[in-house]
Amino acid sequence: MNQLARLPPAIDPPAPARRRRGAKPGTFGVLDIGTTKVVCVIARIENDGEPRALGFGWQRSRGVKGGSIVDLEEAESAIRAAVGQAEEMADTRLNSVVVNLSCGQPESRPQNIQWGIGGRAVTEADLRAILNEGRRRSAEDGRETVHAFPLGFTVDATPGVNDPRGMICDTLTARLHLVDAAQASLRNLGACLMRGDLEIDELVSAPFAAGLATLVEDEKQLGATVIDMGGGTTSFAVFAEGHLLHTAQLAVGGWQVTNDLARLLSTPVAHAERLKTLHGGVLSAPEDEKEWLPVPLVGEEDDQIARIPRAMVVGIIRPRIEETFELIRDKLDAAGLSQEMGRRVVLTGGASQLVGVRELAADVLKRQVRLGRPHPLRGLPETAQGPGFAAPLGLLAWCAGEGRPLLDLQPGLDRAPGLFRRIVHWLRDRA
Repeated sequence: MNQLARLPPAIDPPAPARRRRGAKPGTFGVLDIGTTKVVCVIARIENDGEPRALGFGWQRSRGVKGGSIVDLEEAESAIRAAVGQAEEMADTRLNSVVVNLSCGQPESRPQNIQWGIGGRAVTEADLRAILNEGRRRSAEDGRETVHAFPLGFTVDATPGVNDPRGMICDTLTARLHLVDAAQASLRNLGACLMRGDLEIDELVSAPFAAGLATLVEDEKQLGATVIDMGGGTTSFAVFAEGHLLHTAQLAVGGWQVTNDLARLLSTPVAHAERLKTLHGGVLSAPEDEKEWLPVPLVGEEDDQIARIPRAMVVGIIRPRIEETFELIRDKLDAAGLSQEMGRRVVLTGGASQLVGVRELAADVLKRQVRLGRPHPLRGLPETAQGPGFAAPLGLLAWCAGEGRPLLDLQPGLDRAPGLFRRIVHWLRDRA
């Protein structure tokens, strides 16, 4: 008799729960505070575990420079307007929001923590203590940890353990990735939102959010770098084995390109932005010398129009974008991530839509490059689902449970008060 006939029938494993770990219950809001625009989306998680937008609002940003708030009143006004639009559309009122982290010069800090267990089973309290120790070690004067991601554990001599709870060992070694930012910038962000009657529910690294919105699962596992080319900053995040390994930020973005055009062509900033959007690019062509563009001059009468070849516009834009990719390459090399980042780069953000940026990035970074559009979101207008909206859509993915650590550690009595609670207390004490 065939031996296989004696085996019991295979039983399919139970279907995974549709709601991911860490998904937000009920209705919630996300807020992307950028240098060029402020975006608010109100959403809820549907039965299939995916978010649906209920309200959407956006305003031209004011009072923000290089990702940081420089004018509380101006920034508050823009945030209030964007949130108000979303609240009116969703017919709901927000008390708190999940906000992108782009202020305070955020930095990545890897940590390796050895923790004595003493031959007993590892508990959740041990893991909380390890994370707190990592935060303590990475703390500098004026810095605050925002993310603390466990990347893996070694149980005595056994590496590659994702969740050691319940395992017996003498020593537990944890590999952590922490992201921190300047406390002063975080307090200013909290103060600005409090003026608008909002509290910070969570902070999420902006390039991490962009990666959640644009990367496919294979890219996260095999290794990829997402570059979010925003208006005032360019940030990037390295993913591998499903984890966020590194983030960094440059204080250069699409605004600097516009400023270069305005300064070198002596044209108003508004027209420089129009030139960049309609005729900008980084790859030259023979016909560019023959295509002449009208350029009004600063301070001249309306009928005083200069004409320049499109080649001049390309010649101004290309060096700035090329320099940006060279700086990213240098930062990746300095971080020692040439292997982990894989062969894949995904460009997103508003400035990534300039003609030829993909080809230029591939040439400078020596990697395969694609343009990343955010994954579609139900209920959101098509105009708000382009690369320029990758960060807020990534915040929604985070709220749906995407990218959350495998270890869903709940706060305990041995954990220090949270960052945002301390910010609120600090502000109230000085009111």
